[in-house]
Amino acid sequence: MSNEARIQEIKQELASVPALPGVYLWKNAAGEVLYVGKAKQLRARMRQYVSGQDERAKIPLMLEQIDSFEYIVVENEHESLVLEKNLIRQYAPFFNADFKDDKSYPFIAITKGDAFPAIKYTRERHNATTRYFGPYTDSRAARELVDIVRKVVPLCSAKCAEWRRTERLVQAQGIEAFLADPPARPCFDAHVGIGPGACCGRMTPERYAENVARVERFLAGNRREFVDELNEGMRRAAAELDFERAARFKARIDIVESLSDRQHAVSSRNLNADVIGIEREETIAGVHVFMIREGRIINGNEFVLDRGRDVPDADLLHNFLLRYYDATTSIPHEVIVDCELEDAGAMESWLTEKLASPHGAKVRFTVPSRGEKAELLAMARKNAGHTLNRYKVRTNYEDKRVNEALLQLESALALDRPPMRIECFDISTIHGSYTVASMVVFTAGRPDKGQYRRFKIKTPLCEADDFASMREVLGRRYAPERMADGRFGSKPDLLIVDGGKPQLAAALAQLADLGIDDIPVAGLAKRDEELFVPWQQSGPVVLPSGSSSLYLVKHVRDESHRFAISFHRELRGKGMTKSVLDDVAGLGPVRKKALLSAMGGFRKLCAASLDEILAAKAVPAEVAEEVYAVLTQYNERRSHDISKQD
Repeated sequence: MSNEARIQEIKQELASVPALPGVYLWKNAAGEVLYVGKAKQLRARMRQYVSGQDERAKIPLMLEQIDSFEYIVVENEHESLVLEKNLIRQYAPFFNADFKDDKSYPFIAITKGDAFPAIKYTRERHNATTRYFGPYTDSRAARELVDIVRKVVPLCSAKCAEWRRTERLVQAQGIEAFLADPPARPCFDAHVGIGPGACCGRMTPERYAENVARVERFLAGNRREFVDELNEGMRRAAAELDFERAARFKARIDIVESLSDRQHAVSSRNLNADVIGIEREETIAGVHVFMIREGRIINGNEFVLDRGRDVPDADLLHNFLLRYYDATTSIPHEVIVDCELEDAGAMESWLTEKLASPHGAKVRFTVPSRGEKAELLAMARKNAGHTLNRYKVRTNYEDKRVNEALLQLESALALDRPPMRIECFDISTIHGSYTVASMVVFTAGRPDKGQYRRFKIKTPLCEADDFASMREVLGRRYAPERMADGRFGSKPDLLIVDGGKPQLAAALAQLADLGIDDIPVAGLAKRDEELFVPWQQSGPVVLPSGSSSLYLVKHVRDESHRFAISFHRELRGKGMTKSVLDDVAGLGPVRKKALLSAMGGFRKLCAASLDEILAAKAVPAEVAEEVYAVLTQYNERRSHDISKQD
């Protein structure tokens, strides 16, 4: 059965799906789960996929593979959110955004199920009686934080052999028997003051539990409360003339404050939030999460996702939030993001439930447009960009993607070899005026800016004529004398012209006139990113959404467009500068030079007010007034032309 026929059957089967909240699973012919999603109304949401109403770039590719579906009805949207998260984790569907590097991230854990809970650095998260803090993406920072915590409040380490022996004795004898006759020898940590001495009976389980509670508050970011408690303890010790104990309190206060000094002061308010910045490319996305507690950044976590621009912002963010907050126990009161979530209410309800605040605090999502929170979001996005760069350097991502793109283009366009040299042309004009063409060159998949060329179109044009302009520039570039000119480089393995079938036909006609028939040519249509090639009459070549080859072709096209636009504006600016000042009565060459020198150039002259031109005293007042009037008209005309060009 063809895919189109199967889709028609699925449309009919969807009539029996209820209009209730739930989770749906799209599957392929092998029964593998391709995508997991949730919906307030299952039937309406699932119909969007097969009716063409869903405009996400990944949908056509997914529809080619869909063979069946399942759905699960739940009571409300909150339940569907939790179920969706669990199913994504279980099946890891291809079309759901997920962690690119799905390693186990480090946590700081407290073994709450033990008589004397210990603290440890770990990558496991399966023990239900252990409380985990994190995840941390910097393992070194996580290990250092464990050491700092134990210096602030004495707590047993899970690595301590005496602690493990103590737990075995407690399990065998019971806590009362152990406390009645504890071992006399303390462990080394207790001997040097960073261990509580639970192994030798120095601390009761009740006092130890108080220490555990303090550490939990500390790891959750509530450090101000910690400092206040330590200050009070230091004052009491000093009042009792126990200066040795007071000195220990002072040392712990210094450690906490030195830790705070290394944080960035980011808020004048007592902000408790996670700031999530995302930077995207075609095939991957970087995420940076700033954990802000009590107005300070206490941690920064970074992740790389295996979906880029082919997934909408809201979908990418939604899937990341599910994975991240399912893994962490550090829930903020506010999550600052850069786009609205369709299911923000359900997500807030889920996180509020996880927060379980004794004071009834709720979690809310914020999308700031200005002010302090918007600045924090911009900083998180900038760091997400650095996350991507570090990932690409660490994994040789660019080399792998470029090699993959060249091989994909060779196959998709039926080339004889990978296109190691790609040339692309673009035309830029306004109603036939200042018409220019750009030629950009990509060598081995990367911009070769030393080979870029730009052309002024000499053909007289009464209006914009991209076909005539393209024929001219190709005739000049591929003329015999230019082909023999080493400054223009070798013959390209692939020639791309910006446009669809008409531009391709114009390029082929010009090359035929030159007697050239051994350069592969493709026309790139802007609207749907389709490649038209002369040897395929059945339709355009459509590169897979999110593929390395599509990313490369779009990069080539965008670079040629940028290069043409910049030359066009430069040429237009010079021409209009010359003509506009020549139109000013009483402004000859000498006065023009003096005025431009006094104002710091033509651009600053255009932006100057009449008072500023008069204050320069480079020309008489009546000439200055005429200059200002002419430039006002010029600025208005220029703004109009630029808006039309863009």
